[in-house]
Amino acid sequence: MDARTTDFSAVRTAMQRYVDQEIIPGASWAVLRGRELVDQQCVGFADREANTALRPDHIFRAFSNTKIFVTCAIMLLVEETRIGLDDSVETFLPQLAGRKVLKPGASSLADVEPAKSPITIRQLLTHTAGLSYGIFDPGSVLFKGYNEARVLNPLTPLSDMIDKLADLPLSYHPGTAWEYSVATDVLGRVVEVVSGQPLDAFLKARIFDVLGMTDTGFHVPEAQQGRLVALYTGADVLDPMKPGLTRADNLPFPQAYRQPFPRLSGGGGLVSTLPDMLALVRALLPGSDALLKPETLRQMMTNQLPAGQTIRFANLGPIPGKGFGLGGAVTFAPTPFDPPNSTGEFQWGGLAGTHWWICPQANTAGVLMAQRYMGFWNPFFFEFKRLAYQAVGG
Repeated sequence: MDARTTDFSAVRTAMQRYVDQEIIPGASWAVLRGRELVDQQCVGFADREANTALRPDHIFRAFSNTKIFVTCAIMLLVEETRIGLDDSVETFLPQLAGRKVLKPGASSLADVEPAKSPITIRQLLTHTAGLSYGIFDPGSVLFKGYNEARVLNPLTPLSDMIDKLADLPLSYHPGTAWEYSVATDVLGRVVEVVSGQPLDAFLKARIFDVLGMTDTGFHVPEAQQGRLVALYTGADVLDPMKPGLTRADNLPFPQAYRQPFPRLSGGGGLVSTLPDMLALVRALLPGSDALLKPETLRQMMTNQLPAGQTIRFANLGPIPGKGFGLGGAVTFAPTPFDPPNSTGEFQWGGLAGTHWWICPQANTAGVLMAQRYMGFWNPFFFEFKRLAYQAVGG
């Protein structure tokens, strides 16, 4: 363990540097070699203003780390043959039948043509359904449409979101492109319809309770709110390395994650802790207590996008070497930012800096949690993973 201990101290030194530079308030992480925990540490603060040191039991806003839970819920129903990956979504949500698609260069929501095919469950899992988010592409026709319709309104249930989407066109024909979207929220509603349970009840019974995840849910109970870490924004959204952090607990809306809201967002609604996230990641590794069957896990971690296609974000463009599996990105060609031995890595994260990854080829997996808004794929994350992979392989 000598060399590896040195390497993990390098991880800590690097993360402490980001804290000292006021890039992140703190970071909490756990790294696995196979299924063995080889490193777990915290640096920095849960609350900078109160000088509260970050602890492993602190609760984080998971944001899009929520998506892997809903993906697992869908895959449990697939294993039970209650859902097929290539079923049309309208089988479960009839409002989404008869889709219209924006014509290329459309200048209004009325400039549409009929969709060439229905949306499938697989396309929702891979963000290739033609849906949008109304967050990342300001100025576009759909951004305006989604926001005017209040698609992401936390004060209405998931069923209302489906009704709103029924009146909006798709941004492309299903299966022909990739766009990060409300697809996982739609899948949350599919879980409710198929199971006959609210999304929170299904996730608790089938995932949280099974894995002993005691601090994961759609809000922090009042008695535990002292454990919720503070949320911060960086100094400049376009310059992630510019020092400076500003308290922003009311993002994405006042009282978010602090009280129950009608919208159980399958795309971004959960809170969780490092031990709880680690329990989920472990349950997605092969073993007798895995949450899903080995073939299901292999399918989730296999790139589903056509050859030559990568994921892309409106403000970042195409992300080289990254495809998408069922519920997370798949690295098919590591870039200089990635660990060199990360081919086949399955990973995703949340807008506020929570991340998970599983790499069968490198025999490593892990969780890294920070609480900086727009902290997804921030430089601290790339440096952390390169050093963590080195340490595991050292």
